[in-house]
Amino acid sequence: MNIRDIFALNLRTLRHARGYSQEELADRANIHRTYVSALERCQYSATIDMVASLAKVLGVDAAALLRSSRDGTD
Repeated sequence: MNIRDIFALNLRTLRHARGYSQEELADRANIHRTYVSALERCQYSATIDMVASLAKVLGVDAAALLRSSRDGTD
């Protein structure tokens, strides 16, 4: 699994865990809903600043969005 796949999976998983729709997450992060959708489908690569912004909205460290569940650290 590459880093974009890991990020997309973690973003979707954490968004669902918080009970946020793509639209609600986008509103909270001050971005467009279609951008969240594109990130979750690996169509776009998020900048490091966007990773940090989404992590803040989701209440996790930015590293949590980039960490593979297979590395044993989450």
